[in-house]
Amino acid sequence: MTKIDETEYLFLTARVRSLENNMVNRERMEMMLESEKTEDVVRILQECGYGEFSAGSMESLEQSLASERQKTFHEIGFFMPNPQILDVFRIKDDYHNAKVLLKSMLQGIDGTGLLSDCGRVPLAVILRGIQQNELSDLPSKLQEAVTEAREVLSATKDPQMSDTILDRYYYEDLFLTAKKAKSDYLFGYVRISIDAANLRSVIRTIRMGKGPEFLRTKLFDGGNIHGSRIVETVVSGASLEEFYMTSPLREAAVAGALALQGGALTRFEKLCDDAVSHYLSNARFVPFGEQPVISYLAAKETEYTAVRIIMAGITAGLNRETIRERLREIYV
Repeated sequence: MTKIDETEYLFLTARVRSLENNMVNRERMEMMLESEKTEDVVRILQECGYGEFSAGSMESLEQSLASERQKTFHEIGFFMPNPQILDVFRIKDDYHNAKVLLKSMLQGIDGTGLLSDCGRVPLAVILRGIQQNELSDLPSKLQEAVTEAREVLSATKDPQMSDTILDRYYYEDLFLTAKKAKSDYLFGYVRISIDAANLRSVIRTIRMGKGPEFLRTKLFDGGNIHGSRIVETVVSGASLEEFYMTSPLREAAVAGALALQGGALTRFEKLCDDAVSHYLSNARFVPFGEQPVISYLAAKETEYTAVRIIMAGITAGLNRETIRERLREIYV
């Protein structure tokens, strides 16, 4: 893979280091958890650059998170030498929008309020493309995904089957985009993200009592661990803990095995995300280049999840320790 010219990222790296100071770090998370009122949590978030939103409304929070995410993409994208790096973080919104639109059309409802404006494809383009079946303006992989998902949805009326197809194309698109970006670091991030997604699929499939054929439809190519090896391990009844022993996901696999014995999935899900975060943590020691930028973008995604967990937990009246147990690792 061709090496990126790191000097192109001198200014952007400096900008990212500055932006990191406003992130919701562990200290700010603790301040939010110790707040007695949701209004205090809102104030902390606004000090971190989030816009105004209603303390008691998750819908209002989601609007604020979407606005912050758009702002981040715009600011980083303005200085980004290689836009394909940014695309890796925007692709999921394209496939989310495709899922929403196809399901809405099947059910005859208006789902536009659930769409995200943070994808690669402008909302107007993806709306016209899917609603009017004019796909030529969509990226090629997304065209294939929508065409196949629409056909399956039309034949089966099963949104889960349609979602499975779109998920498979999403990870294919993610893998190919990362490869084209010519960043070994980004490529490694995508591969371990796929590994984490596949481990989740394994645990969920076993918990559901489904067989190997079902599991094959839920595994994605492109990870460090090939899907066929995963299926062989599950079919043989071998220990998942031993299979993942040399993988960054070893702790998550142990937690997954415990979940299969009747335990909760919360810790397992957290450790899957933490394994990806640990991969990104070394960027703290890189003076400049694409690595700090990629890690910042990924850390912002973790931040949005943390904000949701904290706000939803406080609103639901959960005790603070329960909320803490659900929070992911963050590198700032």
